[in-house]
Amino acid sequence: MRRASPSGLIRSHKMRFGAETRDRGTRFKIWAPKCKIMRLKIKGRRSLLELEAVGDGWHRLDVEDVQAGAHYKYVLPDGAEIPDPSSRYQPDDVHGFSEVVDPQTYRWNDAGWTGRPWEEAIIYEIHIGTFTKEGTFSAAAAKLDHLARLGVTAIQIMPVADFYGKFNWGYDGAMWFAPDASYGRPEDLKAFIDEAHSLSLMVFLDVVYNHFGPHGNYLPRVAPLFTDRHKSPWGEAINFDGPDAAVVRELTIESALYWVNEFNLDGLRFDSVHTMTDDSPSHILELLAARTRASRPHRHTHLIIENSDNQELWLRRNSESEPIHYTSQWNDDLHHLLHAAATGENTGYYADFEDLDQRCDKLGRALAEGFAYQGEMKPHEGMALGEPSEGLPSTSFVVYMQDHDQIGNRIKGDRITRLANDDAVKALTAVYLLSPQIPMLFMGEEWASERPFPFFSDVPAELRDAVRKGRQEELKSTPEHEDPNKPDVEDAVDPTSTKTFNSAKLDWETLESALHADWLKHYRSLIDLRKMEIIPRLTNQQGFASDYDVLGSNSVLVSWRMGDGSTLRLYANLNGSTQTNVPSVIGRRVFLQGFVAEGQLGPWTALWTIDV
Repeated sequence: MRRASPSGLIRSHKMRFGAETRDRGTRFKIWAPKCKIMRLKIKGRRSLLELEAVGDGWHRLDVEDVQAGAHYKYVLPDGAEIPDPSSRYQPDDVHGFSEVVDPQTYRWNDAGWTGRPWEEAIIYEIHIGTFTKEGTFSAAAAKLDHLARLGVTAIQIMPVADFYGKFNWGYDGAMWFAPDASYGRPEDLKAFIDEAHSLSLMVFLDVVYNHFGPHGNYLPRVAPLFTDRHKSPWGEAINFDGPDAAVVRELTIESALYWVNEFNLDGLRFDSVHTMTDDSPSHILELLAARTRASRPHRHTHLIIENSDNQELWLRRNSESEPIHYTSQWNDDLHHLLHAAATGENTGYYADFEDLDQRCDKLGRALAEGFAYQGEMKPHEGMALGEPSEGLPSTSFVVYMQDHDQIGNRIKGDRITRLANDDAVKALTAVYLLSPQIPMLFMGEEWASERPFPFFSDVPAELRDAVRKGRQEELKSTPEHEDPNKPDVEDAVDPTSTKTFNSAKLDWETLESALHADWLKHYRSLIDLRKMEIIPRLTNQQGFASDYDVLGSNSVLVSWRMGDGSTLRLYANLNGSTQTNVPSVIGRRVFLQGFVAEGQLGPWTALWTIDV
């Protein structure tokens, strides 16, 4: 792995919160309107230092003889000691001392890096803890050559904000500024990103601003973080629009700016934004996008959202076809349709597509327009969801065959190669990797990894039974629960077990086998083809540029008018039977998975053509 150059570029984000190093010391600042006095404890010193109350709930102190590397806590009026909620690093987990970090000690090698256009994105989602045996930023950096050879152009890291314990998916982050110490130090994450940029790989980080993890979040002790005006799936909602919301909003924005600028990320992926309720005149999502983009105007910055409400408004483009707010959205509808076609599952996530005739129409619509549901009643949700999306360019959506949620929210965490036959999986890869939508792989998918990716979460010992039982209740809404041929929820792996966590670590050693090498070759060839035939045609693609026809059961013909004026067509039969009455093939053949004959598409066939 490349090391920081002594003469390299310095990057830092000056935060309003937390510990900021100065020439001769450190400034400590915390928003604690619930506390009349706040004191500072420096590890190794007997006396406490009282912070100055500077108004509006803020407490501040400049300490000349405290430098980077010092460990500290805040002491509340009742004597309780808490870490800094805005800590940059927690060497001993969320309840331990915070460490003063000087971000300017890392020197970057990527001074000429300004990112890549969004049309070039081929995303690879990873979980740092299971991507390698070691589970660290440094070990992950050593695998970046593999990703460069595979041909992906962007890495999306599952959340790294500090969480309780030794392992977690990352969505229980308790501190929004500190990378989890189990993965390494902040400098190790910077070195990972630096190395990725040297290989022309973008790096996105998944961030969670809809809730805090249940263990280690000390902000409610000192500030009005939550509100009873709204509810969220995790209980009380974060206070984005009530009294004292201004600082909570600023804390959220500061976190996004911190990750993007101090770590020189190429973008962020925002988790479950539909659960971020905000009734104020300027929604927190609007501010997050505007402030993040404004902080780096001469740099490619890509902002991705997960939004189950299918809201078109966050994806709109300006007159120059540039995103106004967010660049793209994960396309869950299309994933569910592809998965249901390959596996036959029609409960749980896939209940919205149980009706076969409706499923066929929704498949064509999701491929052509993005959202399958655009205001219609969604049976599984029991409500009408979505807004018309045909006016958006295809690159407004991220398409995938697997992701952490869809694998992990299964009883055993099984990947699709254990659920569907190889012909079906290869047809799905041919569809999504060559789609005008932006493709995303899940780590290990490219060699058909045999390792599962079950849900895992370290919790205090006294809570493990409750978490296990809670997980079993959650799994009752999954497609496996109602299938007598699938394992029962009582057979679910224990999410609190180290064994479960270790079971998800990728089987890199299997790359040497012929079977897995063949899968890798399949993925590389499709990615190479995407770079040659699809990516050059995505620039300047407009909305209202697609159409689709239903040919039969899970069989569709979809066409897109591309940015260069050509027409891209997909003839897809995602079915185990031959589809007849297929229109004559138009255009130059780009790729064929399966077989075609006059008026026919063979089982599990995906044919791509281009008509210039």
